[in-house]
Amino acid sequence: MNLSQLKPPAGQQKKQRRVGQGMGSHRGKYSGRGAKGAKSISGYSKMRGFEGGQMPLHRRLPKRGFTNPFKKEYAILNVGRLEALEGSSFDPGSLTKSGVVKKLYDGLKILAGGEIKRAIHVKAHLFSPAAEAKITAAGGTIEKIPAKAPKTESK
Repeated sequence: MNLSQLKPPAGQQKKQRRVGQGMGSHRGKYSGRGAKGAKSISGYSKMRGFEGGQMPLHRRLPKRGFTNPFKKEYAILNVGRLEALEGSSFDPGSLTKSGVVKKLYDGLKILAGGEIKRAIHVKAHLFSPAAEAKITAAGGTIEKIPAKAPKTESK
């Protein structure tokens, strides 16, 4: 048996109602849509959030807050996660290749979560002060990578 042989139980499927087939069918003339109005016309689709002409809720509510368009977003990684990984040298390229970091965004930032007991060499764009202290205390070294230069338009 395969999917092409499956059929619904007898009596489950109802015959589709045919509308617009004359006055004797009880679904003639306006085909159950009523007379006039947007819904009676073919191709009608209601706008998301439409409330019958009343001002929609998303437009009635006050707008608050601010979104900084220049905000930097970093991929973050804890020191404890580096302890669990194989190897002694880590950089953004090797971490993305191994799948530890999914996307770098504006760079890689190392945070101090977890413990580290071995000496490792880490290259990243940013380090928290506590993460720097933990890595160096374990005998490791850190290397700060300069941030990507912003794109400038030439005229």
